[in-house]
Amino acid sequence: MIFKKFLLLSMLFAFINLNAQEANAPKFGKGLFNLVGKDSTYTMKIGARMQFLSTNSWDIEDGNLSNPESNMLVRRARLKFNGFAFTPKLKYKLELGLSNRDISGASEYTNNAPRYILDAVIMWNFYENFELWFGQTKLPGNRERVISSGNLQQVDRSLLNSRFNIDRDMGIQLRHHFKLSEKFVVKEMFSIAQGEGRNVTTGNIGGHQFTGRVELLPFGNFKSKGDYSGSDLKREETPKFALGVTYDHNNNAVKNRSNQGSYMETDTGLYETNINTLFIDAMFKYQGFSFMAEYADRTAKDPFAKNSDGTLTGDEVQVGNGLNLQAGYLLNKDWEVSGRYTNIELDKNITGKNAESQYTLGVSKYIVGHKLKVQSDISYLSLDERNNGLMYRLQFDIHF
Repeated sequence: MIFKKFLLLSMLFAFINLNAQEANAPKFGKGLFNLVGKDSTYTMKIGARMQFLSTNSWDIEDGNLSNPESNMLVRRARLKFNGFAFTPKLKYKLELGLSNRDISGASEYTNNAPRYILDAVIMWNFYENFELWFGQTKLPGNRERVISSGNLQQVDRSLLNSRFNIDRDMGIQLRHHFKLSEKFVVKEMFSIAQGEGRNVTTGNIGGHQFTGRVELLPFGNFKSKGDYSGSDLKREETPKFALGVTYDHNNNAVKNRSNQGSYMETDTGLYETNINTLFIDAMFKYQGFSFMAEYADRTAKDPFAKNSDGTLTGDEVQVGNGLNLQAGYLLNKDWEVSGRYTNIELDKNITGKNAESQYTLGVSKYIVGHKLKVQSDISYLSLDERNNGLMYRLQFDIHF
């Protein structure tokens, strides 16, 4: 069996090598190779990316370091395919995750299978500035979540994102943009999704999820879509600013973080309640300086999951709010220093959790932009007067 698999892989790579001269081999960071149909009715760019992460953490009890932990892992390992089919107005994207973190979260609702598919979406520019998306992809939520994990300013996203983001889902999105003036750009997005998260195979368990987002760019578009990329690697010659507002309503949600988190189980099945999430975010860049701010607020119609007799199950919606402020400056030779402050305040009367604040200082070296870089950061987590935490991370990224 192993020999057959090895033979099959060998034949596959041999086929790719034999046909490599027919493919348009791009420069580093622009994909492994580009395929173009002989009649130019389709294209496919194939890429790969990897992230290698080392983490060391300590508890701080009464001012003393204790309980040291360390681990090393392949944080992300992904294959990416994108291009157009039949016409440049019909684009597609397919992204597969291969690392343990990417495929984790299997349940009976995902047929107990690894969740390999991250994105599988088609995008149809059917009229002027209107695009219709169909498939599984990121919802138009908070800016930090929509920024690719390969284009982050620091090693990983903030606590605000991990507590409140609405991530990926299966559904339909309508997107449009227009200009109010020669420079002022307005972007609108609306989504209807299942509301269960990615790779759910048993259909819509509760209601549907409705998301609307508006973005204002008064000074025009950023270079190379920099409003959705960490750091000012393009060193914007004029100030660029983007303001975004998202409102998300998940009708009869069954997870404790809207379409994310844990299922709220009762003695009769899954508990359902309406969950609403508000995001307000901004991005500013100018001559190597970048600043990003995000605010999130989540509410629920009835956050306490209950059994048929009215007793509480112990599950509750993670309602509350969060604030994230992040800034960086790009030095000579593409070294960057960055800082981040995050504050999370879940409703203690509902969740029983104290407020938490995290302070992060990061240093990055961009060798080939975000495609080849080394990033490091150190974070101090403040929980209460006696119990806090310290974390140091080092990460290497390579994107073909």
